[in-house]
Amino acid sequence: MTRSPVPRWVAALAVAAAVLVVLPVAGILARVDWSEFGSQVTSPGALTALGLSLRTAVVATAGCLLLGVPLGYALAVMRSRWRSVLRAVVLAPLVLPPVVGGLALLYAFGRRGLLGSVFNHFGITVAFTTTAVIIAQTFVAMPFMVLTTESAVAARGTRQEAIARMYGASRSRTLWTVTLPALGPALGAGTVLSFARAIGEFGATLTFAGSLEGVTRTAPLEIYLQREIEPGAAVALSLVLLIVAVAVVAVAYRPLTRAAS
Repeated sequence: MTRSPVPRWVAALAVAAAVLVVLPVAGILARVDWSEFGSQVTSPGALTALGLSLRTAVVATAGCLLLGVPLGYALAVMRSRWRSVLRAVVLAPLVLPPVVGGLALLYAFGRRGLLGSVFNHFGITVAFTTTAVIIAQTFVAMPFMVLTTESAVAARGTRQEAIARMYGASRSRTLWTVTLPALGPALGAGTVLSFARAIGEFGATLTFAGSLEGVTRTAPLEIYLQREIEPGAAVALSLVLLIVAVAVVAVAYRPLTRAAS
C-alpha cells in the first residue's frame, strides 16, 4: 500500500479548507426550491438582469483583452524604476474595496469628475448608464488579464523574440507571430477569468452605475434586490451565477494544466 506523500496535518488543513469552500455551495443548493426554480430564473426581471450581465461582461472582457494584454506585456519587459509603482497601481483593483473602486470611477467619469466634466461639456453622460457598468467591470477585471499576461511573458523569457528580431522581424511582427501565439493558453485563462470577474461585479457597479432595471441592474444587483423581496428568487439566481463561475474556472484551468504537462 502506497503511503500518501502529504503529511497528515497538511491533509487535515486541506480538508478544512475544502469544507470551508464546499459548505456554502451546499448551503445554496439546499435552499433552492426546485419546483419554482425554472419560473424564478426565467422571470422578466431575472432574464433582463442576466442578459445585461452577459452583454456587458462580454464587452468588458474584450476591453480587458484590448488594454490588459499590452499593459501586461509592457510591465513584463519594462526596466524602469517606476515599474513596481505602476504595477502596484494597476493591480490595486484586485484588493480595493468595491465601494472605493466605485467612488474612484465616479470621481473620474462622473459629471464633476476629472474626465466626466469634459464629457458633460459635450453632452455625454457616463455615470449611471450601461457604459458605466462596462467601465466598472473592466476596471475590476482587467488586473486578471494584466497579471496573467505579465506572468506568462516573464516565465517564458524573450529568447525567441530576440531570434526573430535578429532575422529582421519588426517589433510588431514579432509580437503577432511569436509572442502572442506562445501566450495563447495564458491569454485564454486570463480571458475567462476576466469574464467571470466582470459578470460577478457588484460593489463598484452599484456605486458608479446605480441599479436601474434594464440599464444598469446586472444579475448580482438583481440578487441583492430580490434578497429582500423574494429570497427564493435570489437563491435561484445565485445558483445560476455559481454554475457559471464553476464552469468558467474549469475552462480557465484546463489550458494551464495542459501547458504544465
